[in-house]
Formats: sequence, structure tokens, C-alpha cells
Amino acid sequence: MVDRSGLVERPKGEHVRFGTGIPGLLRRVQRLGVRLGRRRTQRRIFQLVTAGAVLALAPSAWLWTSTGDRVGTVASAPQAPVAVVFGAGLDQGKPSPYLAHRLDAALDLYRGQKVQAILVTGDNGRDSYDETDAMRQYLIEHGVPQVRVVGDYAGFDTWDSCTRAHRIFGVDRAVLVSQDFHVRRALALCQAAGIDSYAVGVTEAHDETWLYGGLREIPGAGKAALNAWLRPDPLFLGPKEEGIPRALADAGAAQQR
Repeated sequence: MVDRSGLVERPKGEHVRFGTGIPGLLRRVQRLGVRLGRRRTQRRIFQLVTAGAVLALAPSAWLWTSTGDRVGTVASAPQAPVAVVFGAGLDQGKPSPYLAHRLDAALDLYRGQKVQAILVTGDNGRDSYDETDAMRQYLIEHGVPQVRVVGDYAGFDTWDSCTRAHRIFGVDRAVLVSQDFHVRRALALCQAAGIDSYAVGVTEAHDETWLYGGLREIPGAGKAALNAWLRPDPLFLGPKEEGIPRALADAGAAQQR
């Protein structure tokens, strides 16, 4: 029976208002749609984050696969005409601890007669900052003849150092020296620049400096992949330098004496 209030009386005395079932169903459908929409959004965010991580790490994977087993120690390094040492900052005008360790490894290569000359490549973009002369002075003070230490003053980044070593200084085969977190990038870039290379990775304590250097390699690997693909000119190209041929000629003359 229907009374005047619009209620229908059920046999057990229960009452229900006409039309409440449909709006309730619509509200449930709406809430379900909101939940599904949130899940789709979360899934898209996850997919984007995953794709971003893959893209970010792909260049690093390329560095490891492209350099293979051509990274080792001073003891495992083959003989080559030249060692190339990359700049790593100064401390009050002197090589920073990391840079000094690189130079010490180059000294070991030279003293072990694995290389005949050393090319030091760094940043001298302003008068108050001269990595290259600081590196040269360090090696000379530790017993390397001045003629055997050649400086590149326009090694503003790893690619510039590699391509200038080949195009300006005539380096075709070399042992590269850097910290272990950076040396694979240096190796991949020098090979792309035309240098038959082996790399010595200097080990360091895994402190904040090492962690910072390792994190820098993630974007650095992406830049390296682009440089290896595009092979751009360095910031400064300039004329050919005769320092390395002169150093190797001196080494040859010394062997004949």
C-alpha cells in the first residue's frame, strides 16, 4: 500500500522511499570510477618513472659494455707511448688529493717503463686557475724529465681532452688514468675520438667525495653518449702541438744512448 508520504509499505513493516536505489547506485558507480581513475594515474606515473630510470641508466650500461675488460691497474696495463692524466681540481694551487693519486699512478707507469711520455690535460680557462701547470710541476718534481711531460691547457671536459689528445697532440695509443668511477667514461670517449686506449682506474675510499663523483657519472654518461655519437669539435681546437712527438723522440734517443 502507498501512503501519502510517498512510502510503500512492505509486508514486514519496512519502508523505502521511491527512487533512492538509483541515486545510490550512481554514487557507487561514481566512487568506483574515481578509484579506477586514481589507479590509472598511479600506473601512468609508475610507467613514466620506470621509463625515465631506464633512459637515465642506459648510457651507463653502454659505458660498461663498450669498455669491456680494458680497465685495470698499473700492473695490468700494457705498454703504450703515452699516459693521459685528466684534471681533478686544485687545492690552494696544488693538485687535489684525487688528482695527486692520478699523477702517482702515472708516475708508476712511467717508472715501470710502461709509458714514455705523459700528457696532462686540464682546465686553464682563467688566469687564477691552472690545473695543467700544477700537474706538470708535480710530475717534474717527482723525477719525470720536463720534456716528457706535455700539457694541454684546454681540456675543459673529458671529450675535449680526448679529442684534443688525438687531433692536436697526435696521440693514437695511450693508457688513461683517472678514478675508477670516471675512467670508463674517459675510455669510451677516447676510443670514440680515435685513440686505442687502456684505462687505469685509481681506487679511493668510498666517502662523500667518491659518492658525489659516482653520482655525477649518471648525467655524465648521457653526455658522453651524445659526444661519442656526434663527435663535436672541442671548445678550442687550434693548431697541432709538437710536445708529444718531441717527448717520444727524446725517449727514443735515450734508449739509443
